[in-house]
Amino acid sequence: MAKIYFTLTGTRHYYGSDFLKSGMKNKLEELRKEKNLSQEEFSSYMKVSRQTIISIEKERYNPSLDLAFRIADFFERRIEDIFIQEEKDER
Repeated sequence: MAKIYFTLTGTRHYYGSDFLKSGMKNKLEELRKEKNLSQEEFSSYMKVSRQTIISIEKERYNPSLDLAFRIADFFERRIEDIFIQEEKDER
C-alpha cells in the first residue's frame, strides 16, 4: 500500500511499491557510459546530486522538464530519444 507524506512546503510525496515504478524508461546510463563519464562527473555537469543521476538511471525518478532538456542538450539528442514513455495496460 502506498503512503503519502507532506513536506513543510506542502508538497505531496508518495512512496510504496505502487509508486516506485515511473512508467518511463531511459537511456541515460548508456549515453553517459558512451562518453566515459562517471555519475559524479555527469551530475556535476548537470548541477544536480549524484543521487539524482542514480535515481534517474534506476528509473526511480523522472527528471523535471528543465533537467530533461539539459540532459538532451548535453547528449545532443531529443528528449524522446532518451526518455521513453511506456504504454500502460488499461484493464
